[in-house]
Amino acid sequence: MTAAEWTALDARYVWHPYTQHATAPLPVPIVRADGARLHTADGRVLLDAISSWWVTLHGHCHPAIAAAIAEQSRTLEQVIFAGCTHEPAARLAAELVNVLPPGLTRVFFSDDGSTAVEVAVKAALQFWRNRGEHRPLIAAIEHAYHGDTFGAMSVSARGTFTEPFADRLWSVDRLPDPVDGDTVAALRALIDQRGTELGALIVEPLLLGAGGMRMWPEHTLRALAECCAKAHVLLIADEVLTGFGRTGPLFACARAGVAPDIICLSKGLTGGALPLGATVTTERVFEGFRSQDRRRTLFHGHSYTANPVACAAGRASLALLDADSARKREAIESAHREHMARLASHPRVRRTRVLGTVAALDLDGEDGYLSTVGGELAAFAIRNGVLLRPLGNVVYVLPPFCTTRDELAVIYGVIERFLDWR
Repeated sequence: MTAAEWTALDARYVWHPYTQHATAPLPVPIVRADGARLHTADGRVLLDAISSWWVTLHGHCHPAIAAAIAEQSRTLEQVIFAGCTHEPAARLAAELVNVLPPGLTRVFFSDDGSTAVEVAVKAALQFWRNRGEHRPLIAAIEHAYHGDTFGAMSVSARGTFTEPFADRLWSVDRLPDPVDGDTVAALRALIDQRGTELGALIVEPLLLGAGGMRMWPEHTLRALAECCAKAHVLLIADEVLTGFGRTGPLFACARAGVAPDIICLSKGLTGGALPLGATVTTERVFEGFRSQDRRRTLFHGHSYTANPVACAAGRASLALLDADSARKREAIESAHREHMARLASHPRVRRTRVLGTVAALDLDGEDGYLSTVGGELAAFAIRNGVLLRPLGNVVYVLPPFCTTRDELAVIYGVIERFLDWR
């Protein structure tokens, strides 16, 4: 089938995510990928500056991950995980526990980041119910994004993504964004007022991703963790974006020296090769569900929970997070800082920032996800060989770890040309 034929099928039958089909440009037809490069049907090469929605860690089509997928798919491709188990899941769980912050010992597999958050919130609420304690309140942070399923939307900030469903989302106690507000003081006040009702606090540690790549201090995360520990409130860390080296160390919580009660993982879990989510809890949380009373079971699951092929990809990706990967991440951060230092003086740029392999800046003009400047930059970048997907007026560079300094220079060169052209 020719590219023209299958793109016509796409136009006729496919509904794309986060896409207004009445106004969006036609999707870019990608036929293959390698490293940090995407190859289009018409022969162009695009640098993937966003890790294909923040998932690709080591580069596209990494041979070690591809080999693990191929080998596992010839042995066991799928089996129900309720009542069965298999080696890839058992070994991946053990290897995750080995690299996670201390105390996280029990791995509940799911499908993606939203489902990992759903599991975390359900587990936190039912944990207290199983103990006979009435703690129905969840606290969350303004500008947070935790996913698009209903529980995940409920703990996310209200805005463009959630507005159509506002009357169907359950309420949470919203704390101020730590970039602009005193989150710690607000949590302390909430604990003073309703501490015995507060079951959990959910945070995106150090980086509010879809809310605008808003970066916040390690000391704030430590203070929030201390407040939670003193008040016996469960701390849920949503590391769907920040996990597996994005902020420098393997986990943002580790960067701050924090060990949460529950951590949510996905995106880079398989190196970006296959969908997989994981919610990891402490032994204390797990034991809150162990009972002779079957009603205390966590009644949650997915058809593809712990899919063996995805777990094999996860193990292969974890093995690649070695000293060489750490050096590559350090080099990306260094290059980010150099380029951002230069861009900071541009008259159209506001608020540059860098955290590990993530760099972001705000463009002047209209704020918010619906700002048209993001689409203009995305189209300009595609024409110039780079895949970018700004969050409205927030431009970010979040590349695969294999991206070289020369490739980063190309990416930033495109951003600079757009700033001077527009």
